[in-house]
Amino acid sequence: MTAVLDRVASPTPQGTAAPRRPRRRIGDMLVPTFAALAFAYLLVPVAYTVAFSFNDAGKTNLVWRGFTLDNWRNPCAAPQVCEAFANSLQVGFVSTIVATVLGTLIAIALVRFRFRGRSATNLLIFLPMSTPEVVLGAALLAQFLALRVPLGFGTVVAAHVMFCISFVVVTVKARVSSLDPALEEAAADLYASPLQAFWRVTFPLLLPGIAAAALLAFSLSFDDFIVTNFTSGAYTTFPKFVYVSATRGIPPQANVISSFMFVLALAIVVLVQVLGYARSKRLRAR
Repeated sequence: MTAVLDRVASPTPQGTAAPRRPRRRIGDMLVPTFAALAFAYLLVPVAYTVAFSFNDAGKTNLVWRGFTLDNWRNPCAAPQVCEAFANSLQVGFVSTIVATVLGTLIAIALVRFRFRGRSATNLLIFLPMSTPEVVLGAALLAQFLALRVPLGFGTVVAAHVMFCISFVVVTVKARVSSLDPALEEAAADLYASPLQAFWRVTFPLLLPGIAAAALLAFSLSFDDFIVTNFTSGAYTTFPKFVYVSATRGIPPQANVISSFMFVLALAIVVLVQVLGYARSKRLRAR
């Protein structure tokens, strides 16, 4: 009986210490804490924008006055807000198409071909990305004034295409570099012309990178303010409208449009991730 009680009282063998629980170090707690604070810091402006899109604002939208759904029912109630939003969409679509086409061709040329001035072109591609937007906008404005080009839609599109091309080239160039040239050589062995090999082999493989570059170019063009402010003249885009309205409180209708764009972008990201996961799962199953 005594031996049984001794075995129950001391479950560990004699001469061995009981295993100690690992102590939580301060460093293990700091990283999640700072990550949570950074995440909250990023989401505070978004939360403010979404919350004040439901504000029953009067002449100003600086103070919470009550909850209402009228702003979402009629997002064009504020003067010029929908016109500015449509202008930004128009500029974004045109700039994205032009920058994506030109940037994709430049990326393919830089990766697949050897020509004089290739190294200098690689260097010059990064200049719009590294140049401060104030300097870039002022330089473009000086050029347009010197050439007597009227400021408006055309000058804004030209400016946006210029800085969007750099981001498209960098994104598509990474995709082109990852492709195996043997795939095109195999298509040529099967009597495909260079054009057929490009459209049937190269382009489908480049399409994910081109789509990512186009989305990046559109987002950069849509929310650009500094370069647009220099080159637009009286042409008003959505960021310019928000900047002018900020002194008296951004209209809740502008918050509605901003919230809608955020939700749309988030939905696109989630959809792409889900489709990518489903595709990888199918490939693993095969």
